[in-house]
Amino acid sequence: MIKGKSMPRDIRLILDNIRSVHNVGSIFRTADTLGISKIYCLDTTPTPVDRFKNKRKDFAKVSLGAEDTVLWEHVSNFKSIISNLKKEGFTIIALEQANNSVDYKLVESTNKTVVILGNEVDGVSKELLQECDIVAEIPLIGKKESLNVSVSAGIFLYRLLDN
Repeated sequence: MIKGKSMPRDIRLILDNIRSVHNVGSIFRTADTLGISKIYCLDTTPTPVDRFKNKRKDFAKVSLGAEDTVLWEHVSNFKSIISNLKKEGFTIIALEQANNSVDYKLVESTNKTVVILGNEVDGVSKELLQECDIVAEIPLIGKKESLNVSVSAGIFLYRLLDN
């Protein structure tokens, strides 16, 4: 039996102070392939344009034009954006290693889901974690303590959209 298409979903991302333009560009590219509705680039997260509003060539090289097909916004105040998203009925999920995290395979998306991805060193900020409905974690069995943030995004988003 072939699965039918499910209801359209509004899935958005918040990139919490991710440092690498390459990681962000890669996340944009993955987001495009999955039909992610919008990406919020928080604080120091690189955006597709520089401070003069010119397109960044280093970003475009990695995203392959996804910055033109995925809606995005730079935000500096996560509290207002999270508050607005919750009022709109979004479920807020952080992908992070934490004491209260659950296996990512147990998480089911809703029609309105926000996924928060943290920076390469510190992960999702404690303040943002407190705002989440769910904290999901990809279990690791090797010696390394984490995956690259863009790889984690791909794994989790594909799984989320598969249920």
